[in-house]
Amino acid sequence: MIYNLEERTAKFGENVIKLCQTVQITEITKAIINQLIRAATSIGANYMEANQSSSKVENVSHCLPD
Repeated sequence: MIYNLEERTAKFGENVIKLCQTVQITEITKAIINQLIRAATSIGANYMEANQSSSKVENVSHCLPD
């Protein structure tokens, strides 16, 4: 089984948004929902940034002379 982490983190963010749409909005839940959506959707962005950074480091190390 292939685990496409980029796809899975995007789907997770989408699922959290769908869940939050079902919650009744009150003064308390509004702040919690906003924070939950920001946290859930940042996972994919953080993964992509970290993955891109490691790729750049690996690419640079392959270009250095032995």
